[in-house]
Amino acid sequence: MIKKHIHKSWAIMLLLTFCNSSCSDKFLEVPATGQLSEAQLNSKAGIEGLLVAAYAETNGRGFRRVTSTFNWMRGSISGGDANKGSNSGDYGDLIPWMTYQLYPSLGDIGQKWNAMYEGISRANAVMRILPKAGADVTEADKQRISAEARFLRAHYYFDLKRMFNMVPFVDETLTYGNGIEKVPNNTDIWPKIEADLDYAYKNLPATQSLVGRSNKWAAAAYLAKIYLYQKKYQDAKLLFDEVIANGVTSGGLKYALVANYTDIFNAAKETNSESVFAIQAAANTGSTDNSNTDLGLNYPYGSSAPGGCCGYFQPSFELANSFRVNAQGLPLLDGSYNAGANQLKTDQGMISDQPFTPDSAPVDPRLDWSIGRRGIPFLDWGVHPGYSWIRDQSFGGPYSPKKFIHYKSQVKNLSDATASTDTYSAINYNIIRFADVLLMAAEAEIEVGTLQKAQTYVNMVRERAANKEAWVKTADGKAAANYVIAPYTAPWTDKVAARQAVQFERKLELSGEGHRFFDLVRWGTAEKVLNDFLNYEIAKLPVAYSGGKFTSGRDEFAPIPQTQIDYQGQDILTQNPNY
Repeated sequence: MIKKHIHKSWAIMLLLTFCNSSCSDKFLEVPATGQLSEAQLNSKAGIEGLLVAAYAETNGRGFRRVTSTFNWMRGSISGGDANKGSNSGDYGDLIPWMTYQLYPSLGDIGQKWNAMYEGISRANAVMRILPKAGADVTEADKQRISAEARFLRAHYYFDLKRMFNMVPFVDETLTYGNGIEKVPNNTDIWPKIEADLDYAYKNLPATQSLVGRSNKWAAAAYLAKIYLYQKKYQDAKLLFDEVIANGVTSGGLKYALVANYTDIFNAAKETNSESVFAIQAAANTGSTDNSNTDLGLNYPYGSSAPGGCCGYFQPSFELANSFRVNAQGLPLLDGSYNAGANQLKTDQGMISDQPFTPDSAPVDPRLDWSIGRRGIPFLDWGVHPGYSWIRDQSFGGPYSPKKFIHYKSQVKNLSDATASTDTYSAINYNIIRFADVLLMAAEAEIEVGTLQKAQTYVNMVRERAANKEAWVKTADGKAAANYVIAPYTAPWTDKVAARQAVQFERKLELSGEGHRFFDLVRWGTAEKVLNDFLNYEIAKLPVAYSGGKFTSGRDEFAPIPQTQIDYQGQDILTQNPNY
């Protein structure tokens, strides 16, 4: 083998020597294997393929599981919805997200940055080739495709903006070798995000042939959300009014709350009137990359548990307590849910064979669709056994994730039969759903002074949760716990109190869906709320939250990845404050 290799190299050297004086070097111009030429891509099929690839990156494909726009690590773990779970040793890189001890060289930070810029690169590739499109691409096609690409680009930049704040904005005019590596992060990109979403809103169709694609109303809802983040409340209100009154899904369904809260997280029922824009997932396609891989770790632990793995993303004590209500079915907005008998009863610290009686005091019915707890039916998997489905209670606590778990009846059908574990499913993640729209609209209404309209929107969400037919039931058809919930009836007259009610409703309705941390930062309440959370939670889980502290002026944003600063230089990229 060695002789053969030497002989082959010698022959090539001879050929190169000969060709220096007697032939062209065109024989060296070999196309890269697997690379498509521009001529192959400028057809309608080619451009649509590029666009599909841009959609695909919403799930962080090709990068670590925590890079998708679900943001369960930053939005929910950093937001206090959940802790890392599992035990102290497994995937320790997640601990800094829950203790606010991020550092620029943390691998997941670099992976998140890379995944979002990969999505941007794919959207830009679509924009770059559209002007060279072939004859089979009509002007109507170009308008729609460019609007979808700009919608996706805005989406990825929004995710970067709220994660890192100041980031470079690269559009389709820049490629490697003509300045892309020289773009600094010294300009606020909100106007660019707005421009892309405004274009998408004005140029996307109301419906699409494929329901997973963005449409006019998804762009409108997203643009209104961007306005809300910038405190442009009047602009947000007007757009939310349009979305609520006239918005439809890409499949043509009028936006509305589904009757059963848990249908939002059921792969068999998720293409519904509540889905505004979602990460699309599918099982058994031949590649687990098409499934909801980002949630592959976030299942109850143990061979008898759903998925048979892995014990991550365990809901926090504080979140569970938040579902406590008073006798009238209203939340305890004064924070007393964390005090005395109001705290939810758990089996924390009990040995596995000790008997346990579940909590009997009143709770919001969304608790048991959101959190798995001992003694309560867990979808169709039977009653949650507690200890045996928890990897390490002393580190992660007694609760299991529940929202994004498939049903036992869906195993190998809506979960992927080709995976090494049964945790890759076809469950979509709603980046925006209609309940989210209603609660964002309620925020905007409060700030412009129409408090009663805000109350109406909040009550719509609460009234859906009050649907007794959809409550978690025991085997004999009875409510699994003492569920009590009611709408707000006393008129809202005070902005401060109304804000508090809306913000708490978002905590309950959207728990575990990756929103909480970003909400707290934009409301300006992160330092107090999260340090109060840490002070409470560390008493329960001292190892997990050791050293945790939220520092204002630093922890609102993650550090710029050190690898990016090293690649481009400190004169191009500026690190975020206090890192």
